Parts: sequence; structure tokens; C-alpha cells
Amino acid sequence: MGRLAATEGLTEVQLEILSTVKNFVDKEIIPYATDLEHKDEFPEAIVEGMKEMGLFGLMIPEEFGGLGESLLTYALVVEQIARGWMSVSGVINTHFIVAYMLMHHGTQEQKERLLPMMAAGELRGGFSMSEPGCGSDVAAIKSRGVRDGDEYVLDGQKMWLTNGARAGLIATLVKTEEGGDSVYKNMSTFLVEKEPGFGETAQGITIPGKIEKMGYKGVETTEMIMEGARVPASTILGGEAGRGQGFYQMMDGVEVGRVNVAARACGISIRAFELAIQYAQQRSTFGKPIVQHQAISFKLADMATKVEAAHALMVNAARLKDAGKRNDVESGMAKLLASEYCSEVVQESFRIHGGYGYSKEYEIERLMREAPFLLIGEGTSEIQKTIISRGLLKDYKLQG
Repeated sequence: MGRLAATEGLTEVQLEILSTVKNFVDKEIIPYATDLEHKDEFPEAIVEGMKEMGLFGLMIPEEFGGLGESLLTYALVVEQIARGWMSVSGVINTHFIVAYMLMHHGTQEQKERLLPMMAAGELRGGFSMSEPGCGSDVAAIKSRGVRDGDEYVLDGQKMWLTNGARAGLIATLVKTEEGGDSVYKNMSTFLVEKEPGFGETAQGITIPGKIEKMGYKGVETTEMIMEGARVPASTILGGEAGRGQGFYQMMDGVEVGRVNVAARACGISIRAFELAIQYAQQRSTFGKPIVQHQAISFKLADMATKVEAAHALMVNAARLKDAGKRNDVESGMAKLLASEYCSEVVQESFRIHGGYGYSKEYEIERLMREAPFLLIGEGTSEIQKTIISRGLLKDYKLQG
């Protein structure tokens, strides 16, 4: 590991996992990522390698076939994978949000049936909360689940599903009108199972096609159309006790997702710094390597400092969640700072590369298109600031 983004207090097992993942990234991801990204080609061989290493079951308990590791371990693994290619980390991000929600909110039957397949990577998870007319305004969702005997009938349109085609299990939030005293208690999360692929992948469930994007290529992003989809009432996450709890279950998963996005931002920042400091030692102007020009050396100092700060906040948010403590403010801070700093670090690396940074031959060109996604994924910076300020006002409310 390099000097930057080192994490104190890791166990021997954690260090061994991270060393193995870093070697995999250096040998099996970085050399192929740019070519696959330009072709918008799914990284089948890379994903198979992650399955062999057990990464799809990294956080899933050993009793269900996983490795039983912490959120911190997962975040540090994601950081390394995103350092290689951010899209690859996207393959396991929503998968683990769903696995986490199952682990903490699912019934015993749901856990025993689904988690072993997810740990093996045989069943991929997808996360479906957003809709065409709403993103972070979750209360405005229009998808509905209407009870009909022992079944629910689901109707609506979902948006921005990472792994939407390849996933066989979609955690889907809909309004079920459970009669709660709050709009947030009128939602339930359904564990919708389908066949991988495009088209009608289950009765009433259609994945229309892949959404074309400026970056985040290789992994598919899709819509999901639900038209009279009949699912058993037992597919509500948490069973009968989970009715009307969907919003709170989803927000618990989103906190994990925000740590993940912060980790991805850290990974891209680390790679952008590595590329910049390497290039600055190779490129010469006015008779000396550009790294010896103060204008460039100061940029590198600023970049490294931002990498360290973002990494520290990300690690803190992960450790709080692992300790069973609230981390809504801390995960929001980590996601906010890491994504904003990522954008800045990548741009500085781009500038250091000069004209070559605009060439598709150089890796920094890909990072320039990937970094903006992190400013909006799992909630925009403005949403993070809203969450942070609300949390702070609760703690610092004037008395009397």
C-alpha cells in the first residue's frame, strides 16, 4: 500500500484481504479497464475473479456462506476496486445494499433462502427507490402495491437501477397505504425476484433496455416497469412486520450506500493522484521535470491532502456503522467531502496532464467522466448538506 489512505488498527485478516484485492486490481483491472470502458463492455472476467475471491459475500455472515467481514473492510475493498475502475465497484455496490438490508431487516426464511446465493454471486442484488419524477424526494414516489388476498399487485416505473438487467433480486420501494400517521409509514420494500436480462423478466416486470451514460460504463443502468406484477405478501422485506417500514429500511441501506460512494470517490482520487505524480516526474518543460516546478508540486500537495481527509471521514463513517451507532450525519459528511474532493483532484490531475489528458489514450480521460457521477449518486451534495444540517440542529438545539 502507498503512504496515502493508510488505515490504522486493521486486523491481519483485513490487511491480507486488502493486499489480495490490490494485487488483483493492479493485474486484472487497471490494464483492461480503459479498453472495456470505451467499448461499454461488461467486465465478465473481472467479475468472475471477484466471485472466486468471495467478494460478493464479503459482508454476509459465515452461516450464510459469506466471509462475515465488516462494513469498514467492504469500504476499503471498494476503495481499491474503484481505484482500478469505478464501474466494477458498481457491480457489487447495490448487491451489498440489498444483502445488508436482508441481514438487518429480513425474516429468517428470507435470509436462509437468499443470502447463500448472494454470497456465492449466483444471485445479484439490485436497489430500486428512484423514479422518473423523483430522486431524493422519496415521499413523492408513485409506484404502488395493492393487496389482493395473499398477494400484492405492483404497478409503477422505477429509474436508475444499477445492475438492473443482471440482478435477479430487486429491493423495490412502493407505496402500500398501510394507514400510518406519516407518509413515510405508507411504504414497503418488496423483494422482487426476476430472471436476469432485458424485456419481460418476470410476470409484470419489464427491464426495457440500457440507459446510455457519459461515464460509469460497462455496468448497466436501467429502468424497471411494473405492470400488474403479482408477488406474494411474504416478499415484503421483513414479512408482516416489515409492512409500512420500507422507507426506514431503505434509508438504512442508503447509509451503507453513502459510505460506498465515499469509498469509490476516494479510490478514484487515489488513482488520479497516482497518475498525476507519475506523469509529473516523466514530463519535462524548461529543462526539468514538471514536478520540480512549484506550481505543479503545490497541486500535488493539495491533492494528497484532500485524499487523506476524504479517506479519514469515510473510515470514520464505516466504523460508526459497524459499531451499531447512527452515522447519518457522518456518512453524509463523508459522501459530501469525498465526492467534491474527488472532482477537484481529478481535475487537477487532468490539468497536470495538459493536452494529453484530453486524449482517450490516457487513463485520466476516463476518470474525468467518472468523477461527476459521485456528485449525484446516493444523493447530491445539496441533499447531503440538508441531512448534515438537520442532524446538527438536533444535537445543538437551543434549550429553553
